[in-house]
Amino acid sequence: MQAAAEATYSFLQNGLLSAGLGAGLILIGAGLGIGLIGGRATEAMARQPEISGNIQTAAIILAALIEGAALFGLVIMFLIMNSITGLVG
Repeated sequence: MQAAAEATYSFLQNGLLSAGLGAGLILIGAGLGIGLIGGRATEAMARQPEISGNIQTAAIILAALIEGAALFGLVIMFLIMNSITGLVG
């Protein structure tokens, strides 16, 4: 009985650790993506200043899509974490 309880506790700890690592990876990925978009958009505007408005609009739309994907990933991570902690109670 004690071994089963310890195995369950270990499983819950691993699940929560994985959820935390997942949140970190999601945010790192979103930050890198938005950073790359900003850097490349700036380079493109420096090369062709006459179309900088179009480039800026496209960069903002792409950044919003990345933020949406990151938010979706965080919601999924929170749902997984909630289902793991729901097993405890």
